[in-house]
Amino acid sequence: MSDTITVRGYVATDVRSTTADSGLAIAGFRMCTTERRYDRDTGSWTDGQTNWFSVSLFRQLAANAAFSVHKGDRVIVTGRLKVRQWVSDDGRSGTSVDIDAESVGHDLMWGTANYRRNVQDRSAGSATGGEGNEDSTAEDSGTDDLPADLDLETGELAGTGTGTADTAEEAGDDLQDVLQGAAAADAGRGRGRMGG
Repeated sequence: MSDTITVRGYVATDVRSTTADSGLAIAGFRMCTTERRYDRDTGSWTDGQTNWFSVSLFRQLAANAAFSVHKGDRVIVTGRLKVRQWVSDDGRSGTSVDIDAESVGHDLMWGTANYRRNVQDRSAGSATGGEGNEDSTAEDSGTDDLPADLDLETGELAGTGTGTADTAEEAGDDLQDVLQGAAAADAGRGRGRMGG
């Protein structure tokens, strides 16, 4: 039986990544999540208990997270829960709560992200029925296939207009224009409303 868990929280450490002798990409980080509760007596929100998790990532997920996830980011992690008891050499003992991640992504409730698909080796894909080489890593592909104006620190493209609105009102206007354009396109296809 496999216990699957989904956790929303903060990346609390830098992502550690390595490649095993076998070529397997491995990464990991610690994350924390704190429940927020509304206190009716005081009329304010208070922090509940903070839970800590060690997150392990493998293969392409590990390589992608090493480039995309940073300390302080709000993320959503889904994976297999593993609770382990441990005893140190000096006799201390404790419990470790680990997640073997199946997927990791930024929590878009709190920010934006620029998604970029992995570049697949097409020759490997044709030999395997179109699936591509699932064990290739972002390090294997280097940065040759990345746009020249990509800021590797933020993931944003220079000169694309992303994040260039002078005010929050202008940014809202830009979003409204996009939504209205999408609604008009849907109406033109006979769908009427977005999502309908």
